Amino acid sequence: MDALEAWGDSKFDRAPNTIRAYFQSSGIYIFLISFASVYYLSNGPLLLEHYDLGWHLAAGDLIRDRGNIPFQDPWSFTLGDKQWYNLSWLWDVIASVLFQYTNFSGLTLFVVACGAVIVGYLTSICLSSGASATAVCISVFSACLLYPSFATPPNIYLAASPNTATMLFCVIFYGECLKRTRCFLLPVIMVLWVNLHGGFVLGFLIIGIFCGAALLRRDWVNFKIYSFAGVGCLVAICINPLGWHIYDGVVATLGHFVQAYITEWLSYFQNITMPGSIPGVVYILIFIGFELHYRGSSPVPLESRLLSWLFLLLGLYQFRYMSFFFLFSTVALALHLDRLLPKQLNNFEVQKSLLAAGIFGACALPMTFMQIKPALELPQMLSEQDALYLQTHFSHARLLNHWNVGGLLIFRTQGAVPVFVDGRAATAYPDDLLRDYFKLVELEISETAWDTVLEKYQIDTVLWVKAHEQLRRFLVDKRGWKEEYAGVYESIYVKP
Repeated sequence: MDALEAWGDSKFDRAPNTIRAYFQSSGIYIFLISFASVYYLSNGPLLLEHYDLGWHLAAGDLIRDRGNIPFQDPWSFTLGDKQWYNLSWLWDVIASVLFQYTNFSGLTLFVVACGAVIVGYLTSICLSSGASATAVCISVFSACLLYPSFATPPNIYLAASPNTATMLFCVIFYGECLKRTRCFLLPVIMVLWVNLHGGFVLGFLIIGIFCGAALLRRDWVNFKIYSFAGVGCLVAICINPLGWHIYDGVVATLGHFVQAYITEWLSYFQNITMPGSIPGVVYILIFIGFELHYRGSSPVPLESRLLSWLFLLLGLYQFRYMSFFFLFSTVALALHLDRLLPKQLNNFEVQKSLLAAGIFGACALPMTFMQIKPALELPQMLSEQDALYLQTHFSHARLLNHWNVGGLLIFRTQGAVPVFVDGRAATAYPDDLLRDYFKLVELEISETAWDTVLEKYQIDTVLWVKAHEQLRRFLVDKRGWKEEYAGVYESIYVKP
């Protein structure tokens, strides 16, 4: 009878104990996701600082209104016969719907949710590698604070922009390839990725690294799995409105001369800000130190090492790739840290502590959101008042606008004031036009370049940065133009 009672008691106690154990083992996920989300939310206004957000929202509205994807730009007067390759049409539509029904709050929460998925995925990958909860917590939390690059706006890599989709799917591809359990899902994910952002080509690089490592190990089973996944992804990229021509749009971006004028494509050293970049530099030095010290005796997977070093070198060359280094290096850093931590640490007790702290962090999320909500808006480089003045007085003008306000002008006026150029660059504008434009952006005014552009494109109105005093002196004092309007950041100059 005692045995029967004991069995009955254990049967009824089993469910609560299982639930309790599940929550305690999930403590690291709750902690990392909640505190990372609080950090991302507290930087909510920065998430909307991307200069291209304006035209992305306008493109989403246009696609929804027309019911199809336009291949000719409807907003500029300088496109000529150039085809517009909108590589992010699906992201634009999603952003447009979110903005229509939830305004900037919904966009911000959507970005934070993507960041939370990245945190959760990285945590799962690192725990699966065998690292302790403490080491994983340090590694993932550090990387997830650093990869968004909030210290270098507008070059932010967790933002209301299609680039966030590439950050997310890179982590998913990395995780699924490391776990080697659900690689058959990668072609399905690729169908989404190829319609969200041109960064889908990184998926092939990740699969290629894993294929190469399997070949080196003569692991024919996994080599076949990765190869079939790669072929499936190759087929999947055809499922987009441009078909194979999507590569024309990608090629128009990668390696184009415009990159020399866009800060995110410049080197890491040219983008360093002080003191904001110090934590990132320290992280890089710690990673290099660990890798050199444990180069021959570390359990770090070869693929993680290759991806980490590859994107570290690419990131030093072009700043935008450094964020991928932080993401891919989490596994290596967690395993290296595990060597230094005391072996007597109780993972179960650590998880309990993390769970308690994580619940506190989750409770702080609503308060953080309410605090930053009033500040959620587009960059004020071009305000609604500025756009209204342009639309009222210069709707038929031949307007030469500054690159950074082109996307905002498209969003504010919906094409009522045709733009000269914007951040779509070579995916929408002819190379000759871009070469002409970038002769104008130097701090020192080239009078010949300005005269040539003003005459060649019959410009009668200039919308430029208000603080550019040399341009004001050139147009007003030397060419007799009038400063018709001065906003907070931009000035409008009119030809006499």
